[in-house]
Amino acid sequence: MGFFGKLKESLIKTRKNFVEKIDQIVTGRKAIDEDLYEELEEALIQADVGIDAAVEMVENLRSEVKKRHISDAEELRALLKEQIQAILGEETPSLNVDADKPAVIMVVGVNGVGKTTTIGKLAHYFKENGKSVLLSAADTFRAAAIDQLEIWGNRVGVPVIKHSEGSDPAAVAYDSLQAARARKADVVIVDTAGRLHTKSNLMEELKKVHRVLGREMPGAPHEVLLVLDATTGQNAINQARLFNEAVGVTGVALTKLDGTAKGGVIIAVKQGLEIPIKMIGIGEGMDDLRPFDAKEFVEALFDRESRAEEQVV
Repeated sequence: MGFFGKLKESLIKTRKNFVEKIDQIVTGRKAIDEDLYEELEEALIQADVGIDAAVEMVENLRSEVKKRHISDAEELRALLKEQIQAILGEETPSLNVDADKPAVIMVVGVNGVGKTTTIGKLAHYFKENGKSVLLSAADTFRAAAIDQLEIWGNRVGVPVIKHSEGSDPAAVAYDSLQAARARKADVVIVDTAGRLHTKSNLMEELKKVHRVLGREMPGAPHEVLLVLDATTGQNAINQARLFNEAVGVTGVALTKLDGTAKGGVIIAVKQGLEIPIKMIGIGEGMDDLRPFDAKEFVEALFDRESRAEEQVV
C-alpha cells in the first residue's frame, strides 16, 4: 500500500466523525436555511475543528452561497472541501534543514505525545533521504528518556550524544552541536523533557536550551518542532499556544492520526495559531511519519471511494 492509501486508511475515524456527518446533513436537503448552517457548525465543532474556525467556516459558506447563487444543499460539501484546502494551503512548508549545516531541530512537547518515537522516525526519514543525523538526549529528567532515545539511535543507526540523568539539558545540547560539527553531520535533533506546558520553571529551562543553541550557532535552532497528539483534540491547541509563546514554534508534528476521530484539529492548529503542520504520524511503522501534504490530506479526507466502502461495511 502506498502512502496515500495508508493516509486514507488512517483517516477512517476522522472521516466518519466529520465528512460522513456532513454528508448526512446535506444529502436530500431541499433548502439551505439557518437550521442547516447550525447543524454544519455543530458537526465541525464535534470534529475538533474548533469553535472559532467552525464559526468562520460557516460564515464563509453563507457568503459563498449568496455569491454563487447556490440552492442545492449538496453543493455545500464541495464548498467545505474548498474552504479546508484554503485554510491548510496548497503546499505546506517543509522542515528547514538545507540552509545551514548542521541544521538544528529542537523537538518539544508534553509527556505522552510520542515525542521520542517521533524523533526516531524523523531520524530514519532524514537518513533515508541521504542525510547524516545525530541525536541529542537533552531530556535529562528521566533515565528512561535517555535509554529510549539510545534504543532509537541504535535502531536507526545514528549516534546519540548524552550526559547522565539530572545533567543540565543546555549543556547536552551544546555538546551535541559541537559533536555534529566535528562529525560534519547534516542534521542534529535535540530531544527535550516532556514537560507540562503549565510548569513555568520547566518552560524557562526550555528557553535556556533555545538560547544556548542560538548563541553557539546563529540561526539555531532552525526548527522548533512541536509534537502534538491528535487524539487530544482541542487540548493540543492550548499546548501549541503556550509552547509557541515560550520558544517560537516553527512547525508541528501531529502524531496518532490513525487512532483518532479528532483529525479536524489540524484545521484548528493552522487556522487558530498560523503554525504549519510539517509532519504527520499515521501508524507505528518506521516509515509512518511523513511530511504533511495539505492537498493530499484533504483529498484523502473527502475520498468518496473510501466513504462508500466504509458505509458498506
